[in-house]
Amino acid sequence: MNRAYYLKLARAGLRMPIGADLTLHETPDPEAVKNDAVALGKVVEQTAQRYRTPLAFPLMDLTLEKIDLLAYLGVPAEQAELYHFPAPPSAAVIDEVRAASGRPFPQRIAANQAAITYIRDHTELFPVGMLIGPFSLMTKLVADPITAVAMAAAGDTAEDNESVCLIERALELAEATVLRSARAQIAAGARAAIVCEPAANIVYMSPRRLRAGSNIFERYVLGPNRRLRQALAEQDVDLIFHNCGELITDMVRQFASELRPAILSLGSSRKLWEDAAVVPEDIVLFGNMPTKTFYSDSAMPEEEVRRRALELRTRMAECGHAHILGSECDVLHVPEAAATIRRKVDVMLAD
Repeated sequence: MNRAYYLKLARAGLRMPIGADLTLHETPDPEAVKNDAVALGKVVEQTAQRYRTPLAFPLMDLTLEKIDLLAYLGVPAEQAELYHFPAPPSAAVIDEVRAASGRPFPQRIAANQAAITYIRDHTELFPVGMLIGPFSLMTKLVADPITAVAMAAAGDTAEDNESVCLIERALELAEATVLRSARAQIAAGARAAIVCEPAANIVYMSPRRLRAGSNIFERYVLGPNRRLRQALAEQDVDLIFHNCGELITDMVRQFASELRPAILSLGSSRKLWEDAAVVPEDIVLFGNMPTKTFYSDSAMPEEEVRRRALELRTRMAECGHAHILGSECDVLHVPEAAATIRRKVDVMLAD
């Protein structure tokens, strides 16, 4: 892992949003672009150029791995968003999915991967891949993951509780699917990968249970992500770990110490200058402007954007921790507020 590269960018004062969705929606037909590798690659290129960053962050589309898994299991893409496993998948199905990891990808996912190749082959930018985290993918595969995770945290096992069996087998499928996606994006040219694990938060992981000694955070979140990180490291691909959920400080500490990402990206609920105390100095902190509210002038007026950006830059300079000022998550296009969002992103990045 070339930590010096990211530390240099941070020390040079890089500021950037995760903003490919904004550029995408400036094209005449965004849905067509998602299926066109060259057009999508150009969107990523234009986004990086607009925000003057060498990091070619792709679209944060966290639906792709679910679509890929369910396509193999016979569920059409148009049904994937709402589909949940009605019962625990069998061990045989899990083995079959793992054994079929070399199968072709659906067109939209293949285009997403080939867009990385476009960045590698046609630009001087740093190609970055995008992955949903295994735990977050699992939560999209079952109807009531919160209750099932709570049961597991309370001590129920897969042997005596069907709901716990469901989430644990879904998590095995999720991990296998994310690893397949990671390997394909690495083959396409990714030199770093953003792993988005927003569901690993206090809604699913009760701080009370964790303080009482539950190992659920280790088993369901850290373990799968540690194995994913190892797979990236074996190919000399850097980990950028993203979690914009509500967290406790110990979660931040464990993400940093256990996963050791090059960049740790957190949501606006965190005070990065305080989190700097529990994050090693060689891990760049990214974020965490409240861009989810940029669409609303009442919730986030322009002057508040300016104030928060200045506060974040000042506080991070005072604590001395390497920091890239950026968005708390991807900045999504909202049709009725497109100009407002873009204006506030510009304010966020201004001196």
